[in-house]
Amino acid sequence: MIHPVVQQVTNAIKARSEASRQAFERRIKQQSGQPSSRSTLSCGNLAHTVATTCGSERERILDLTKSNIGIISAYNDMVSAHFPYQYYPNIIKEELAKLGHTAQVAGCVPAMCDGITQGQTGMDLSLFSRDVIAQATAISLSHNAFDGTLLLGICDKIAPGQLMGALSHAHLPTAFVPAGPMATGLSNEEKVAARQKYTSGEIDKTEMLNVECRSYHSSGTCTFYGTANTNQLVFEAMGLMLPGSAFVSPHSSLREALTKEAARNISSQTKQSKQFKPLYQVLCAENLVNGVIALLASGGSTNHTIHMVAVARAAGLILTWDDIDQLSTVTPLLVNIYPNSSADINDFQAAGGVPTLLQALAQLNLLHQDITTSFGDFQSQLMMPSLKDGQLVWQQNCGSKNIDVLAEATTPFSTSGGIKVLKGNLGQAVIKISAIKAKHQFVQAPAVVFDSQHDVEAAYHRGELDKDCVVVVRFNGPAANGMPELHKLMPILGNIQNKGFQVALVTDGRLSGASGKIPAAIHVSPEAKMDGAIGRVVNGDIITVDCVTGSLTTSQTYPQIAIDGDEALDSEQGWGRELFQVARNNVCGADQGATFLF
Repeated sequence: MIHPVVQQVTNAIKARSEASRQAFERRIKQQSGQPSSRSTLSCGNLAHTVATTCGSERERILDLTKSNIGIISAYNDMVSAHFPYQYYPNIIKEELAKLGHTAQVAGCVPAMCDGITQGQTGMDLSLFSRDVIAQATAISLSHNAFDGTLLLGICDKIAPGQLMGALSHAHLPTAFVPAGPMATGLSNEEKVAARQKYTSGEIDKTEMLNVECRSYHSSGTCTFYGTANTNQLVFEAMGLMLPGSAFVSPHSSLREALTKEAARNISSQTKQSKQFKPLYQVLCAENLVNGVIALLASGGSTNHTIHMVAVARAAGLILTWDDIDQLSTVTPLLVNIYPNSSADINDFQAAGGVPTLLQALAQLNLLHQDITTSFGDFQSQLMMPSLKDGQLVWQQNCGSKNIDVLAEATTPFSTSGGIKVLKGNLGQAVIKISAIKAKHQFVQAPAVVFDSQHDVEAAYHRGELDKDCVVVVRFNGPAANGMPELHKLMPILGNIQNKGFQVALVTDGRLSGASGKIPAAIHVSPEAKMDGAIGRVVNGDIITVDCVTGSLTTSQTYPQIAIDGDEALDSEQGWGRELFQVARNNVCGADQGATFLF
């Protein structure tokens, strides 16, 4: 029996999405009703399709009884998480050749790294890159030469964008093929401590660079639980990748075996097969809700309050922040990894990974179990992969191997999820509360108002923030400057808090999964550029951030006058940002997915 609140939210999503979901399914079923992909291509079309192939591969692609899988890759050799994808196409092609099938790299999508662009002009393009990736995925699949899709993507905007684009071709069987995290280097706690010391001038740049290089030291996903790893956990929970595969090391034999299995499985699900399982049947309201529950139970990235809404819209489903907030009230926090603790994603995998988390949530009746996944059903999601005599086998889940990292169902770290929605006369916002101590969950203090994180940094170094305060950073929403992440603020605000002051952040910008111990009301909607109240706050206004009651208020009453934010936005030219003016002009609010596609 599913928890009544979970069922209530699922029913609400279905009811409000009835027209849009029907339109989505009608469009996809029309695509599915067409003859098999390559049979619609002319002789010239087909000749172009096979022009670079050798004799035997060419024959298999032209044989319509065989599967041809389209690979959408986010490979580049600079982003650590995506570097392993260099080798995946050949692994996939060689495995499928054994079965008489084929695969082609349909296209490669941009894969920028927020860790590289943090605090730089490129960060203003980061969120918009998700929708560009969705478009690039749809363009790549537009050749209509494929019977299934494998998505090679991990990081922050990349995996959600690939999924949004794949949903335009949801008549095809589709799955993610993950690559896994890098080995643990310097602990995340040591890294954060060093950043705070660097911000306060206690260590120099040479020492700081050494710390960062010890932390980010090889190929694979970063080990902290930010947006990239949240993508992997949530999409596995939604049944979009093989069970237990999200966090297997990229350098292991098990990882290669899982990649081969994903290719074999998808190739067997073509429209002519009895196992036909198109993406639109997998990404339904129930699996969407399962993903949100996993997000909340794991204390995942706040970016997913944007991405999950946008992904849902791509599937014709209308997910709201209220849905997420309502689910959070009944979802316990079962995962304790950085930024909530010193453990990292490798510790989570060692403790049992996603299958063990799903098992605990199922025991609490918080997950829909009557669902279809890309590779099976709900029960298969609880199985653990391993190698036995070189062969991939699946074993029953035996529960958590480390309850300090991954709790049992009956002993959660908190009775509610890690993400909460705040509402009040400043609008609505998202806050990640899983790492905030109880004594910091209520802050009431005068506002100190800025239009840029760089201005906050300058004020901090002038000593102007050594006091109880609510730092307000406005004109950083999607319509203003693309909604960059404001991670320069975290060491600064952490140092202020460490000095004994009460401090909070209120912003229409983003922070992802690393807001940590600072109460940060982010994604404020409506944003300042869209005439939101946050744009009217002035220095000294008393702001209340209350994580307990879920309120975000000011004691001031603001006149309804137009907000002039042009001066704050003059910098949105150069470094490619001018190319995204159309996106800034047409993007919807963060609470609607911050997308310019729908």
